Amino acid sequence: MSQYLPPLTVTPRMLALVADISEQVGALTANREVALTPQLRRGNRIRTIQASLAIENNTLSVEQVTAVLEGKRVLGLPREIQEVRNAFATYEAMSGWLPERQTDLLAAHKLLMMGLIDDAGQFRQGGVGIYRGQRLLHMAPPASRLQPLMHDLLHWLGASDWHPLISSCVFHYEFEFIHPFADGNGRMGRLWQTLILSRWRPVLAYLPVESVICAQQETYYGALAAADQAGEATPFVEFMLQALRKALAEASETDQVTDQVTDQVARLLEVLKPGVALRANELMERLELSHRHTFRANYLKPALAAGLIEMTDPAAPRSPMQQYRRTSQ
Repeated sequence: MSQYLPPLTVTPRMLALVADISEQVGALTANREVALTPQLRRGNRIRTIQASLAIENNTLSVEQVTAVLEGKRVLGLPREIQEVRNAFATYEAMSGWLPERQTDLLAAHKLLMMGLIDDAGQFRQGGVGIYRGQRLLHMAPPASRLQPLMHDLLHWLGASDWHPLISSCVFHYEFEFIHPFADGNGRMGRLWQTLILSRWRPVLAYLPVESVICAQQETYYGALAAADQAGEATPFVEFMLQALRKALAEASETDQVTDQVTDQVARLLEVLKPGVALRANELMERLELSHRHTFRANYLKPALAAGLIEMTDPAAPRSPMQQYRRTSQ
């Protein structure tokens, strides 16, 4: 019996992107062996979760997601809060799973969708179509075909000698095409691609590529549709590789910015004494700054991202009464 092979045309653009990304990953791994602190890992994971859920219409902000995970009260829909808790638990458990193992895939879905759908952790029993408004974008294969399709896909993934950058993108597309679950297929596809990549290079477990996908959502869905039309994963693989390259470039930029703004963050901490909470305009006044964008980009955001300061009211991040204080670390 011939082994299943997902249809794909390897293009020069794909190969150029793989070479680019491999180089970026090497540089990031070298830079981050010391730099990727627990706070940065957690910050990146929160951005990943917030963006992946935002693609599925969850309205919670990064600040609200952070607050939920810290056990603070957040004004939000109970379902959205449950989605955040489930997603965080699932990403935290990711390192214990093998990408090619069906039992692990089902366990991940159970954790991700627990309390959100009745058949969490089980393949769907009925047919499913993907709609945008009234328009049918994709009719998934019937439920009777799921077991053989998923068996072939996971078996191929376990045996594949393709570069993990390409095989992870192909798996993501094929998984979305099959749409094996009643709900949660989008976030599962993105999670499983991250798992595959993290097995290749552990630093990629904390790369928030979902933030790039979220910002390019229409292009993401367009690439899925183009791959459907082409009858092969090629357009989607090219899209995902450029998203990975962009996410890596942003991560590298963050590393450089973190080095450059150390002095500014140190100055911010000087004027924000332990036990004191101040509003943004009060901090700007003490720092003798008049340009709000400069203050937010070079002082406030890096300090928040590094976990050195926090909001007093994370449930209302844009409140004019919002204050900031040092974290207790």
